[in-house]
Amino acid sequence: MEEELVLEVQNVSCGYRDGGVFSRGEVQEVLHDVSFNVRRGEIMGLVGESGTGKSTLAKLILGMVKPTSGKVINYSRRPQMIFQDPFSSLNPAFTVKRIMEEPLKIQGVKNRQEREDRVMEMLRLVELPEECLRAKPYELSGGQRQRVSIAVALIQKPKFIIADEPVSALDVTIQAQILKLLKKLRRELDLSFLFISHDLNVVYQLCDRVIVMKDGQIVERGDVERIYDNPQHEYTKQLLAAVE
Repeated sequence: MEEELVLEVQNVSCGYRDGGVFSRGEVQEVLHDVSFNVRRGEIMGLVGESGTGKSTLAKLILGMVKPTSGKVINYSRRPQMIFQDPFSSLNPAFTVKRIMEEPLKIQGVKNRQEREDRVMEMLRLVELPEECLRAKPYELSGGQRQRVSIAVALIQKPKFIIADEPVSALDVTIQAQILKLLKKLRRELDLSFLFISHDLNVVYQLCDRVIVMKDGQIVERGDVERIYDNPQHEYTKQLLAAVE
């Protein structure tokens, strides 16, 4: 029986013109002939250093930029995003309650009680106390802010989440708690993730499979244990050496 996919990226290339979108400058290719898929219920790791095209790939999947060739197929409703820095992605002027309700208002959920029930459900899922609802982002700890960011991503009930370096700004203890939470949410909500990171150690703790990107191309892919125990590409070996 064929496995159910939530995402398929087919031979995608993408570039930007020197001098901006409306310039006639030369196209600088950021992604070159990238192909992979994400299966239902899977956490797929995407690893590479800064500038290798990871964030551009995330924007392509979200529909924020268009590929110059190839195509992206989302088999679930539009995926949601968990950002690296929740302090800049959460509105500092709003309370947590208002931040969490905003996506529901945009979605057209007009019933106030329904919105409040959904907010409480998400708060429970990300394991935050009710008093956090009255707080503003700057009044929360880094770990609490990231839990709010996760709740905002989940509140419209997506089935596919892109997590862009969601633990890199946290200390090791809080990192472990957030990774444990993501595993629990995957299990309870039947979620699939594309987990973007520069750290193979973190990916090893969380992911099922991993793709390694360098200079806009996939240089290695496979089950996370195989990549970790027996890397084939020199770049993968360098990434592993950096965390050891």
